[in-house]
Amino acid sequence: MGFRVVRSTIGPRKLRDRTPMNPSPPEPPPKRLLLLFPAQSYRVEAYVNAARRLGVSLVLGTDLPGPFARYGLPMVSVDFRHPEAGAASIETAAAATPLDGIVPTNESSAVVAALAAERLRLPHAAASAAYAARNKRRMRAIFAEAGVPSPRAIALGPNDDPQDLLRDVVFPCVVKPTMLTGSQGVIRADDPAGLLAAVRRVRGILARHASDASSDPDFYHLLIEDYLPGREVAVEGTVTRGELRVLALFDKPDDLVGPYFEETLYVTPSRLPAQSQAAVIDVAARAARAVGLSHGPVHAELRVDGPRVAVVEIAARSIGGLCSRAFEQVTGSLEDIVLSHAAGLCAPHREATGVAAGVMMMPIPRSGVLRKVTGIEAARAVAGIEEVTVAIAPGDSIRALPEGSSYLGFIFARGTSPAEVERSLRASFAELTFELSPLLELLPEGI
Repeated sequence: MGFRVVRSTIGPRKLRDRTPMNPSPPEPPPKRLLLLFPAQSYRVEAYVNAARRLGVSLVLGTDLPGPFARYGLPMVSVDFRHPEAGAASIETAAAATPLDGIVPTNESSAVVAALAAERLRLPHAAASAAYAARNKRRMRAIFAEAGVPSPRAIALGPNDDPQDLLRDVVFPCVVKPTMLTGSQGVIRADDPAGLLAAVRRVRGILARHASDASSDPDFYHLLIEDYLPGREVAVEGTVTRGELRVLALFDKPDDLVGPYFEETLYVTPSRLPAQSQAAVIDVAARAARAVGLSHGPVHAELRVDGPRVAVVEIAARSIGGLCSRAFEQVTGSLEDIVLSHAAGLCAPHREATGVAAGVMMMPIPRSGVLRKVTGIEAARAVAGIEEVTVAIAPGDSIRALPEGSSYLGFIFARGTSPAEVERSLRASFAELTFELSPLLELLPEGI
C-alpha cells in the first residue's frame, strides 16, 4: 500500500503516510520444478494439473517439445539418448530460469535428472544410483555385494554363446534385457532348448528397439536369472535423506509365472499378513540404500514366497503409465505428492481407512491392429468402477509381450476391500471386446 494524495480547497495540508507500521513480508516466489518425460508419456497432464493445485511453477523437459506447447508452459528440449548432453541443456536453461527441483517420470529421464541435479546442486539421488536402477546388470551386482535378496543372475554379452553358460544355469530361469521396462523382452525358459530360443528372441527385440538407452553398450547384454516363485507385489514410496516413506503396497493378484510376465492387476491395500508386509518394506528399503537412491520417488517390484522376500527390481521414478490414478482414493494424488517432495513442500499424503483401490492394465490377447472396441459403457457401469480408458485408437497397432511395451488401456476401481476391487476390475474387463486384425510384418527368427 503506498501514499494517497488528498486535495483541499482551503489550503495546504500535511499528507498522512498510509503505509502500515508493520508491513507484511512479500510472499516468496512459487517453487519452480522441471518435469522430465519422453514424448510418449501418459502422465504430463496429471502433473500439470497437480502443479496448478499446488501453486508450483512447472517447466516441461522432453525430447519432442512441439506437441506439448498446448500447455503454455516454458519448455526445454532434452536429449535422453545422451544423458550428459541432456543434463548440459538443462544446466544452460536453468542459468536463465533457476530451478528448485527436477522430477523424472521414467528410467531414462531419471538418469538425466540426476546428472542435471548434480550440476545444479539440487536435491536428488546420485547419478550413479539412477544409472544402477536403470541397468539391471549393475543392479544385480550391487544387490549381490550388499546381501539384498534378489535372483542370482548370469550376464550374457551380445557376442557370447549361451551354450557356454548352460552348466551354470538352474532351470526354470528367466531371460531378460538389462535396460528395458514393463516386462518387455522377459521370457521364462524351462530347459536348454527353451533358453536358446529365448536368447535368440530377446536379441532380436533389442536389435530392432528404438530405446533411449540403445546407445549404451550394456543395452545389448542379457541376464539369465534364477526364476523366483511366489506372488509379486509393488512398493511405491519416496526417499528423503536415505529414509524410505511408503505410500502404498500393491498386490498383483494374477500369477506371474511366464512364459511372459504381463502385469495386469494392482490392488491396494495388500492382503499379505502384517509380518510379510513388514518384510517387503524392509527389503525394499535395503534395496534403495544399496543402490544409493537417497532422494526422490522409488518404485520397487518384489516376490514373496512364504517367508522369503526378494527384489525383482527397483526404479528411481514413480509408478508408470496411468496407474497413479489408483492412488486418488487412498493416498491422494501421487503427482501432488511427488511434486511436493521435489519442491521441499509438505506432501499432502493421507492415510485412508476402509478404502481399497486398484487398476487393471488391460491384457493384450495378441498382436494386431485395433479395429473396434465394444462394451465400454457396460464396463463403466460395473459397480465400483471409477474409470475405463482405452489407450489406443482404432487403426493403431499394438504388440503383445514379449515384443510389446504398451497397454490396450486401464480400468480403475475402488471399494471397501481389496477383494471387492479385484472383482470389479475383472467384471469390468469381461464386458470389453477388442477386435484386432493381424499385423503384416515379418517375425524374428525363433518365434
